[in-house]
Amino acid sequence: MPAVSKFFKSLFFVSVAFASALSAQIPDSGIRVNQIGFYPGGRKVAIIPGEKNAAFSVKEASSGKVVFKGKSGEPVTNPYSGKKTQTADFSDFRKAGKYYIEVNANSKSPVFEIKDRVHKEAALASLKGFYYQRVSIDLPEKYAGKWARPAGHPDDKILIHASAASAGRPENAVISSPRGWYDAGDYNKYIVNSGITMGTLLSLYEDFPAYFEDFNTNIPESTNAVPDLLDEIIWNLRWMLTMQDPEDGGVYHKLTNPRFDGMIMPDAAKNPRYVVQKGTAATLDFVAVMAQSARILKNFNAQLPGLADSCSVAAVKGWQWAKKNPAVMYDQNELNKQFDPDIVTGAYGDKNVSDEWIWAAAEMYALTKKPEYLDGIVLETERAMPLPTWSQVKALGYYTLLRFADELKMESKRSADLKKNVLAFSDDLIKGYQKQPYHTVMGKSEKDYSWGSSSVAANQGIALLYAYKLTKDARYVNAALENLDYLLGRNATGYSFLTGFGTKQVMHPHHRPSIADGIDEPVPGLLSGGPNPGQQDKCTTYTSKFADESFTDDDCSYASNEIAINWNAPMVYLAAALEAIMSKSK
Repeated sequence: MPAVSKFFKSLFFVSVAFASALSAQIPDSGIRVNQIGFYPGGRKVAIIPGEKNAAFSVKEASSGKVVFKGKSGEPVTNPYSGKKTQTADFSDFRKAGKYYIEVNANSKSPVFEIKDRVHKEAALASLKGFYYQRVSIDLPEKYAGKWARPAGHPDDKILIHASAASAGRPENAVISSPRGWYDAGDYNKYIVNSGITMGTLLSLYEDFPAYFEDFNTNIPESTNAVPDLLDEIIWNLRWMLTMQDPEDGGVYHKLTNPRFDGMIMPDAAKNPRYVVQKGTAATLDFVAVMAQSARILKNFNAQLPGLADSCSVAAVKGWQWAKKNPAVMYDQNELNKQFDPDIVTGAYGDKNVSDEWIWAAAEMYALTKKPEYLDGIVLETERAMPLPTWSQVKALGYYTLLRFADELKMESKRSADLKKNVLAFSDDLIKGYQKQPYHTVMGKSEKDYSWGSSSVAANQGIALLYAYKLTKDARYVNAALENLDYLLGRNATGYSFLTGFGTKQVMHPHHRPSIADGIDEPVPGLLSGGPNPGQQDKCTTYTSKFADESFTDDDCSYASNEIAINWNAPMVYLAAALEAIMSKSK
C-alpha cells in the first residue's frame, strides 16, 4: 500500500475518533451548521434559533478572533414545530481555516472548516461504506481498520425456493451466488434495491469519469488500473450476474434467509439462504444495470476481459424474458400462501413496473444505439418527474437519455420534453427554498420526511445537479450544496447523518455489525435514514413527533436510524459530484 494511502487511512481513523470524542463534550447551542465545512467560494449558511434578528460573529477556532460579523435574516416559522429560526449568511467570508459561529458567549456552533475539497473525505468514506457491506470476504485491518471482521455468508450453497423452481433448477437445488453487498442493517441481498443503488453509482461514474482517476478508498483493488468506484460496483455486479437463471434469462427477486438474523456478526449467521421467485421488476432493474455496466466496462476490457460482454449478453437475455413476462409482480404475502418456507424479510414489492420499463429501455438504447428499444415505451414526460426511489426509477432513464441525447441523435422533441421535465422538477424544488426554516430544498414538503428521508435530500441534490449540467445555472449547485449541508448537520435534529463525521454524529445506527462488533464507534461512512414521523419501529426513545425532528439515535430505530445501500449511493453521488464541480469552479 502506498505511503500516501497509509497516511490518509490513519488520518481518517484519527478524525473519526476525534469527532466522536467531541460529540460527547459540546452542548447543543441550537445553532445548526454543516459540521464538516464549506468551500471558499461556496454558499455558507448557519441557522440560529430565536424570534428576533440576532447579530452573529464568525470566530477563528484556535484563537477566538472575530473574522466576520453579520446580522441574521428575518425569523421564519417552522411549519412542523412552530419554532422560529433565522439565517446567518456568511458566504462573503472566504478565508481557509477552522471556525465557529457565535451569537453570544453561551451560544456557539460546532467547529467547521473552510477549505478546498472540504467534502472529499465524506465522499471517500461514503463510498468506502460499501466495502464494509461486502459479503463473502474477510475485511482485514489493513483496509477496514478497527472494523475488521471475518467473512460472512460464503453464499456458495444457496437453495432454490419453491417459488423460484424451474425444470432446470427444481426446489432445493443448490446454486452459488457469492459476493454482493448486505442490503441495509440486515444480511440479505435484494436485486430491486441493488438496481437503483447500482444505477446511481454507475451514473456518477458516467457523469464525472475524470474525477475518479485518483479517488482512492483503500480497498483491496486500489492498486489495480480500474477506478475504485468501479471496483466497488463490480463486487456487487458479479453477484447480480449469478441471480439470472441461465436457462431463460429471468432474474430472482432476492437472496435471503426466511427470517431476519438476530443482532450478530455476519460470520455468526448460519441460517439457510434461498433465491426467491423471478419477477419483472427485478429482471428489468437487472437489465438496466447490466446495460449500463456493459457500456462503461467496455473501456476496461484489458483489465476485466469479457466482463462487459457478459453484462451485454445478460442484459439482452433479461430483456427477452421481461418481454415474455411483462407483469410478474412480487407479492410476498401471496407467495407465502403457496410456498414454504415463508419469507418475511424485506419485500421490495412493486405493483407498477412502467418506470422499470422506461429505465431498462433507456439503458438498452444507450448501449446498443437501437431506438427500437423505446418502441411502445411511454416516457410519461407530460407528468411531473418523481424523485428516484427503489420503486420508482424512471428518472434514472431520463438522466441517461439526456446524457446521451446528442450521441444517440435522439429526436429533438423527445429530448426537449425530457429536458423540460427535469428542469421543471428542479425549478419547483428551488422555488422559495431560501424562506424555509433551514434554508434548504429538503423539507419544503412534509412528504420529504419519509422512510429514508436522508436519501430524499441526497436525491434532490442529484436532480439539481442534472439541472445544473443542462443549464450551467449556479442556483442549482447552490441548492444542492445546501442539501448536503442538511445531511451534515444543518437540520432540525442537529445530527450529521453520515457515521464518522461531524461533532454531533450518529453513534447507534440500526446496523447489525455496528451493534454486534463491540466497538463504540459505528462502521463509518454509512448514511442514517433520518427523520421519519411514521415511527414504525415503536422505539420509545423518540423525543419529538414533529416531522423534521422525528429521529432517534438508537439502534432499535429501523424507521429513522437504519442504513441502506440505496441511501448511501446518492450520498456518494452528491458529495463526489459537488467535489468535482467545485474543484473546477475555483
